[in-house]
Amino acid sequence: MTTSLRQSTLQTLGLGNVLDIFRNGQMPLNAGDSVNRVFGSGEDRGSLVISGINGIVGAGKAMQLGARLEPFGVPIVGLDFPGAADGIGRQYQGLRQTFGATGADRIMSSIVRLSYDGKDLPPMLKGLRPRFLLEAIPEILNVKKAHYELFRKTFPEIEIRSVTSGFPSSELGVGVAHPSFPHEINKIWEIVEPSPSAVTQMLWALGLVPVPVADRWSFILDVLFCGLTLAALRFHQATNMPFWKVDKYVRRLIGANPFRVHDAIGAKGANFLTWSCLHHLAGKYGELFQPTAELEEHRQSGQDWYPQNHFRPIVNWSMAAKTEDEFQSWILGPLFQMTSLMLHEERGHLAHINAIGELCAQFRRGVLAEIRARGADDVIKRVEAYHKLHPSSTSNWFPAVFSKMDSTDWQQLYVNAEHDGTVGIITISRESYNNDVDKELNRAVEWLKSARIKRVILTGDFHLSTQMIGADISDFFPALGSRDEGCKLSARWSQTARRLHSEFEVSVGFVYGKRCLGGFLELLMHCHYLIAVDTAQLGMPEVTLPVVPGMEGCHWPFRKTKPEQWPRLLDFLLTGKSVKARDGIGWLLDSAGTLDETLKLVWSIVSGQNHGLSPRKVVEVALSGIPASIQLPAAESPEAEAARKAILDTIRASTGARLNEALEIQAGHSADFMLSPACKGGRIGQEYAKVMVA
Repeated sequence: MTTSLRQSTLQTLGLGNVLDIFRNGQMPLNAGDSVNRVFGSGEDRGSLVISGINGIVGAGKAMQLGARLEPFGVPIVGLDFPGAADGIGRQYQGLRQTFGATGADRIMSSIVRLSYDGKDLPPMLKGLRPRFLLEAIPEILNVKKAHYELFRKTFPEIEIRSVTSGFPSSELGVGVAHPSFPHEINKIWEIVEPSPSAVTQMLWALGLVPVPVADRWSFILDVLFCGLTLAALRFHQATNMPFWKVDKYVRRLIGANPFRVHDAIGAKGANFLTWSCLHHLAGKYGELFQPTAELEEHRQSGQDWYPQNHFRPIVNWSMAAKTEDEFQSWILGPLFQMTSLMLHEERGHLAHINAIGELCAQFRRGVLAEIRARGADDVIKRVEAYHKLHPSSTSNWFPAVFSKMDSTDWQQLYVNAEHDGTVGIITISRESYNNDVDKELNRAVEWLKSARIKRVILTGDFHLSTQMIGADISDFFPALGSRDEGCKLSARWSQTARRLHSEFEVSVGFVYGKRCLGGFLELLMHCHYLIAVDTAQLGMPEVTLPVVPGMEGCHWPFRKTKPEQWPRLLDFLLTGKSVKARDGIGWLLDSAGTLDETLKLVWSIVSGQNHGLSPRKVVEVALSGIPASIQLPAAESPEAEAARKAILDTIRASTGARLNEALEIQAGHSADFMLSPACKGGRIGQEYAKVMVA
């Protein structure tokens, strides 16, 4: 029997526990079988129909699904009006960049485009055996319903999902598969259906990220993003601050640029969709969601929020402290209130609600993580302050939901753990490591230790996190002005990583996604064994940021690797170039192979079976013989050259000390470099200036 710290999000898809994947040595569902379940097999293979294929969403999803279904021989049938603009053609260059000319042409050749008048389906459609309709036509309810009836009349067994931004399934009469934006690259789909279907499980098996949500108006993404846009508009109304300047302050506070995003997507369509979502939400929930006059105007005109040739470069004032506080009430107050409504309605797994804000709405930190950090009292005071500024928005406020913040579901938004009494697993669902993940990881370790688990796997969650891209650089911002903050950050994260080495008899880090970089690779290298699928990219790109690795990457891998391999490690750290996992065996990781091979190997190691690998011991004494120099290509910038020198100095200082001294030495070097002009002139410093300096 498997015991979980909290429910795995994988379980919400009907795919079991993560620990079962390793125990069974295979994924719960493979892509081929899942495609057969939806589209049939052999001569019975049917097609996917995307109606409204020339729109932003329809065209984007045609590319995303076409690339994944083409290898299985599933044709994509694109349906639209004869005069519709060629949305598919605009996607071609993006396909070429990703798949090359040959691959892009092959994917495009699997797309059949048909025109229709909206009343009758093209006769040739029947010969293509439609099995699944993805509807992406305009947000007009009676038109959508007539469209479904048209298909059901001809194809009674067809599966139908709507990409609607606002209408619930109960109004539409079909299930919902609402994709997040930007539509052609973001893998998140909000799913509304009674229970996990073959369609939803197929999306997961194809490498997409379906997220079950409750059947409520406008779903989670649009409540968060459209709600944030509305909050920014109301602050504009109250202060007459230009949209671009409001956007600047919103980004500094939350991480998202709501007005800029509308323009980037295409203001004409995006303005309408935001208005539509808020209009319907206001009809259901009242003034909290009522669109402003400015949004009504932009909906009708299709006008951009950022006019060309505006005065951003020369107009640059700052808010006084009182105005800053009011700004936070205007923005965070309604956002927290809307979140209380979604929690009251139980719109989804808390980890899902939190992740959608980050992965889709571009929040720097998920809304639940932000609320958790501030605490219930502060959140309630902020909403009450908003009510004083905007008294008509007091309905649909549910402060009682924040009384549950001590529960495990609230406390473990990013990190989960499972065990079977002997073997444990820790899964991380955030693609970048930050202080929230660090705290949750420590709680997961404590939970497993309390159950006397001595053997553990550390990996992603096989759902929300499809890669591990390193540290969240926004957590470095305080260290740009304080050595003490830099030292504390590096030491704290390194101490967490060391627990994987020192507090379990056996620990196995496992990389199954596309890449594992920077801080996440440093974290996993602390496990006794590091295993990866052979196609995964492993890298330490810190020199390109630039920053000095702060989770012991400058000495830990040297202590686990034979001296003859040290030049490879130096090249790895000083160039920032990634390597395929299969090319890192013996000096960076212990083994690599196919997914099934590595799943079985990880289970063999952690369950104490014969596996043929010997752990690479960590040398605790000072190391000698680090090469004095190494041939490297020219650095790309003066900042990168300075980082190379700082990283090499850190390697020599931390490897030249005993293990029990090295952590503090590396933390000091990492902190010192973050104060340097090179760091402040690089990506981290530039991002800080762009985001945090108004």
